[in-house]
Amino acid sequence: MVDIVVLGATGYTGGLIAQYLATHPQRSSFTFGLAARSQTGLEKVVRGLNLSEDDVLTFTVDVTKPGDVDAVVRQARVVINTIGPYWRWGTSVVRACVQHGKHYVDLTGEVHWVKDIIFELDYAAVKSGSIVVPCCGLDSVPSDVLAFVANKTLKSSGGPSTTIDLSTSAWKLGGASISGGTFSTILTALEDVPRHKLVASRQNFALSPVKGTHSPQPRILYTLPYSNPPVYGAWYFMAITNLQVVQRSWGLFEFARRVNHRDATNVAQLTYGPNFKYEEFVVLPSALYAVTYSITFAVVATALVLFQPVKWFARKIMPGPGEGPSEKQLQAGSVEITNITTSSPNSQGEKTVVRSIFRGRGDPGYFLSSIMISECALALALDGAKLPQMSKGGGVLTPMTAFGDVLIERLRRSRHIDIESELVVGTEPRKTR
Repeated sequence: MVDIVVLGATGYTGGLIAQYLATHPQRSSFTFGLAARSQTGLEKVVRGLNLSEDDVLTFTVDVTKPGDVDAVVRQARVVINTIGPYWRWGTSVVRACVQHGKHYVDLTGEVHWVKDIIFELDYAAVKSGSIVVPCCGLDSVPSDVLAFVANKTLKSSGGPSTTIDLSTSAWKLGGASISGGTFSTILTALEDVPRHKLVASRQNFALSPVKGTHSPQPRILYTLPYSNPPVYGAWYFMAITNLQVVQRSWGLFEFARRVNHRDATNVAQLTYGPNFKYEEFVVLPSALYAVTYSITFAVVATALVLFQPVKWFARKIMPGPGEGPSEKQLQAGSVEITNITTSSPNSQGEKTVVRSIFRGRGDPGYFLSSIMISECALALALDGAKLPQMSKGGGVLTPMTAFGDVLIERLRRSRHIDIESELVVGTEPRKTR
């Protein structure tokens, strides 16, 4: 029995996660194992980490065989699943975790799949005490964190009754490109997933237990409120996933408030309010650049959907699953996300404004994602007593409903991620937490 097992440890991201866990400051406090289809590949990973069989257990598993999956899941308290596309390979892993009361985290950005998992397994997970948290990487930890900390900062200033009107995140990505795994997932969605499921997954509150106020529609030009000089940008393609995860967090907090959750006082502090809306975009140098980018992206995306030769060509030029950047590229990447959140007007019509920033050093999609999901797993393995009350009941949750401040502090201690939030007073910010 190990505390954590990494499924897909011979893949590029799985290897980064294994490396992060093997060198973690709390390494002496947990045990972990590596699982993949190839025993030879696993032995290579172990040697590359300068570990021995006494340091880490290895498991041979074929995720297409439920018996293999079941046998590995039984041996762990927490499963990190890096094997995608999850629409194809993820469901059997979640089923096994739920059946045996194990905890689960992954790197999916597939809203259609998460929607199916919620429908099939959320109730069973509550019954077994299994905590299931999809989207624990770049999609969608930063977005979920920013809405969460902005809400806390607003309430620290205006009191527990303060609610959010609009929360906008502006993504500035450095050295980031689409990964082979992400591109494979996109093609799988276009080719294998029924159209009605894709359409349903793009509706507001597709993953939320309750409905709320619709967020703004996608558009070709975005601006970040209360920013001087102006910040312009275009639609961010992962906003589809991130919006749904943030809306599920809103919905789980809101639902708990409505049904008088046993931790009702604390839940009231966490709710975002009935008028909450969220949006995000990728930052670009100018308004003209943003409009041009949006139009070009729309044309390319349409061609990818409609024309088979375009898919063939894209496969030729895009990296394949399991491929990743060099060590130098890993360290050179970065992400900085600035979020502006405004409160609903008070009785005098005044709004409170909060600026929150999520800053990461290292390639966002690979290096930082490996840190985020590892810290999520470690929170489950080591910090059970500190987790939010909501997570202790099990179920299919989000990063913030499952981990809350525990994850935020873990990310800060990683020394690769900074998270800050401040109240904007006039034109000058004032830090409140």
